[in-house]
Amino acid sequence: MPALNFNANNVAPSAGFEAIPAGKYQAVITASDMKPTRNGTGKYLELTFEIIDGEFKGRKVWARLNLENPNPKTVAIAQGELSAICHAVNVLELLDSEQLHNLPMTITVKCVANAGSGEMTNEVKGYAAPMGSSPVEQTRTPTPPPASDPAPWSR
Repeated sequence: MPALNFNANNVAPSAGFEAIPAGKYQAVITASDMKPTRNGTGKYLELTFEIIDGEFKGRKVWARLNLENPNPKTVAIAQGELSAICHAVNVLELLDSEQLHNLPMTITVKCVANAGSGEMTNEVKGYAAPMGSSPVEQTRTPTPPPASDPAPWSR
């Protein structure tokens, strides 16, 4: 057994967390990890989101994207969500999930009842560019094509 040297008299007990209200929040991904599914037939990408603004600043919510699954529809849904995240933060060619970390976006959070306990929990159900940014601000300037002959219509 590990030795702890901890005195609970010096630390206030945790009251636990209630689900945050459904709504749109500014958030960043602070952690990501590929994990095996409970039944072992696939893998999911677990994303940890931290709210960066407002009353619930510092609170965390999670999304799990089933990117490897025997059900192709499940994979298609997860890939669609990952694409929405990539578009929200303008990382369109993703090689590593860490490329998504610490980039602001707007997430849509829903409250759902936990099937086992009935307690309310949060699920992330949507991803968009950060509030207050225009599509122009979210689009990186494309690299111009190399100089060559003028376009046929300009001759």
